[in-house]
Amino acid sequence: MKILKFIYVLYKLRLFSPVGLYRLIVAIHKYGMNTMALLKLAERFGNKEALVDDHETISFQELFNQSERLSIILLEKYELGSGQKVGFLCRNHASMIKSIFAVSRVGADIYFLNTEMSKSQLQLLIEEHNFDLLIYDEEFHSLIEMADDTKEKLLSYHGIFPAINNLLATSVSSQKLKRDSTSKIMLLTSGTTGKSKEVPHKPSIFNYLNPFLSMLTRLKLLNYQSAYIATPLYHGYGVAVLFLFIALGKKVVISQGFEAKKACRLIRNHQIEVVTAVPLMVDKMLKYNPDDLKSLSCIASGGAELNPKLTNDVLGKLGDVLYNLYGTSETGLNIIATPKDLKYSSKTVGKKIHGVPLKILDSNKKEVEAGTVGQFCVKKPWSMRNKESSWIETGDLGYQDHKGYYFLCGRSDDMIVSAGENVFPLELEHILINHPSVEDVAVIGINDEQFGQRLRAFVQPYATAKVSEDELFDWLRPRAARFQVPKNIIIVDKIPYTPLGKLDRKQLAAEGSWNKIHNIK
Repeated sequence: MKILKFIYVLYKLRLFSPVGLYRLIVAIHKYGMNTMALLKLAERFGNKEALVDDHETISFQELFNQSERLSIILLEKYELGSGQKVGFLCRNHASMIKSIFAVSRVGADIYFLNTEMSKSQLQLLIEEHNFDLLIYDEEFHSLIEMADDTKEKLLSYHGIFPAINNLLATSVSSQKLKRDSTSKIMLLTSGTTGKSKEVPHKPSIFNYLNPFLSMLTRLKLLNYQSAYIATPLYHGYGVAVLFLFIALGKKVVISQGFEAKKACRLIRNHQIEVVTAVPLMVDKMLKYNPDDLKSLSCIASGGAELNPKLTNDVLGKLGDVLYNLYGTSETGLNIIATPKDLKYSSKTVGKKIHGVPLKILDSNKKEVEAGTVGQFCVKKPWSMRNKESSWIETGDLGYQDHKGYYFLCGRSDDMIVSAGENVFPLELEHILINHPSVEDVAVIGINDEQFGQRLRAFVQPYATAKVSEDELFDWLRPRAARFQVPKNIIIVDKIPYTPLGKLDRKQLAAEGSWNKIHNIK
């Protein structure tokens, strides 16, 4: 079955021909199962635009040549090789992408570092991994000054000092690099504080056949020519889409940081057809100027929960262009909701990708029936079969209905037990967001002497709206179950989000901190 799917992928990539198969064999023979082999295959697109960022526009041929040249420089000047570690502390730009391919080419492992992390977290990572090279943006210079345990540091861009852009202008030898397929891409889970967990991904098309095919077919990516990656490349979602579009020979537009005005301008100027974003980005662009988004045929939303109001807003203003993607850093892409699925229910995360081993298990590790809430668990495609330990607990709770659609109820650590009932903050959020005066909402659990735990809701009204706590309670009671009604509703100026666009419930849960950060009305 995998062989048939592989052949189908080759056919879709226009490689299932004598010339195409020859190119594939040459690329794998020279580079192994390496991201540089992917770029070698994409070289066939020649002078077609491959990458546009805030600094430059380069073709597929230029991207390949510069990445190959950079790999030789990194080998000669920094003695990078198989098994060594390279950390990336960069925003989205071409220097980062060239370096990813070059580092992978020499066989070193790639570690993506969150640009929003604290000094203490970065120090922990540096002490733990002892990076052989740290590639970073100049804006993070003060952050990495204390990185004494890093053997070498290299700027991504600079006018004078050693940097990726300057290295590409230096002379190199004509030596040929050895074939090396041992490079791994290391994603680091968790937020911007606390200890991160490593998630290794070794490039192998066989491991990702099912998600790859589903992206091609369900999102109809073969029909489009341009994509704007608004999500950070250090997040698994962003870099995965980058590799996918490079393989397809599509133009990729990226930019350092996200701002709704700039994002809308990029989409309009480049007539972007596909954009990858978290829901918060989609909401901001839609509010800034929906007319700038008219060229979009596919909005691939992922990385955070998609609320029903935003789903309906996109449908009403842009048509059938919204897709909801569910996955984790550890398990990759697992579930996709198409526009048709979101019409069935604006709350669904869609249907499971064919071939992805996903189960919903209860606390006893038993599979639950349709309609029953349990934890999403996924088996990695490279895990040993028939081993319970190979099932990864995602920490996400939800259920599957009788038609095969999946629904999220929230994180397992967000669920509370109130008077014996399991209560999920996400369900109350989905109700409150439909109030005509409510622009945004966040719900957390709090301790309660009478019920054990209760919900607390934070509501952000529209700027022009005036609504009171009593009015919200009167509106809510006939629409929510008794155990879902919160203990209190706090009206705030702004709901906090993490840099990756997820609700920052930890900040709201810090007793007393929210009323200092957000003005209570």
